[in-house]
Amino acid sequence: MGDFKITYEEIFSLVHNMCTGISSDVLEIMNKALVKESNQGAKALLQSMIDNVGQAGKLDKPVCQSPGLPTVYIRFGDQADLGGLSKWLPQAVVECTKKGYIRPSIVHPLTRYNPGDSSGVGIPNFEYQYRPGQEYMEVIMSAKGCGAELANLSTILTPATLGTNYVGLKKLVLETVTKGGGFPCPPSAIGIGIGGQMDISAKLSREAISTRDWRDQHPDPLFASLEKELLENINSLGLGPAGIGGDTTCLAVKIGYAATHTAICPVTINFHCWVARRFGVRFYPDGRREYLFQEAK
Repeated sequence: MGDFKITYEEIFSLVHNMCTGISSDVLEIMNKALVKESNQGAKALLQSMIDNVGQAGKLDKPVCQSPGLPTVYIRFGDQADLGGLSKWLPQAVVECTKKGYIRPSIVHPLTRYNPGDSSGVGIPNFEYQYRPGQEYMEVIMSAKGCGAELANLSTILTPATLGTNYVGLKKLVLETVTKGGGFPCPPSAIGIGIGGQMDISAKLSREAISTRDWRDQHPDPLFASLEKELLENINSLGLGPAGIGGDTTCLAVKIGYAATHTAICPVTINFHCWVARRFGVRFYPDGRREYLFQEAK
């Protein structure tokens, strides 16, 4: 495709690998959590989750029966030709579904008709981001589980309810995690979108947890400090993996933000289960590839 030398076979391989594993940053966090976990039941559960990932890769099977909903982030500069990707990514999802790597769970929102191949209006969801001067094209695909969606929350705080030292926001996050309990398939990671209007905060929350390395640090010291504080406070709740108790409730907190109107502070809290199926690749015009989360098999 264009100067980036992308083929359909390469795209299919990336989607296939995404279905049968989790990104390496998340697996590293899971292994560290296993070592630190003090609750023996939680430790056994974490071990079984990690073993499951190994078996899925070894047997070429889906790492989780719930396929989630795919979103693709494409960040491109002036040289990008998006024609092939826009066609091949939906085609690869359909082919992976027919081969059994993805359960056909995509349906019409009202009639609930299921075409049986993970196709439908808006599937995958594409988020295009033009970045002037960027020489490479970055593609990140994330299949975020939908059980975790059941605990999500969007609301509009005001400057008053945001509170001094953002106490209202911190309270909202902890209450939402507590209410979610074991439903979002913890250990979870949590994306928080702050600012814009409600639609923007929701997009920011999904982008933060889907595209950032879960081990990274926010470049803004204010949000880096807030992410660290929230992660520690969530894990101090003691909910643990699958909600059975333990030290490992949350693997990461990632915040995305945008400016907003003086009267409001929209907030979206977006849960991501530990099954982080995603791939990220930077395609360069000379044919080079830079993998962001895992090497292609």
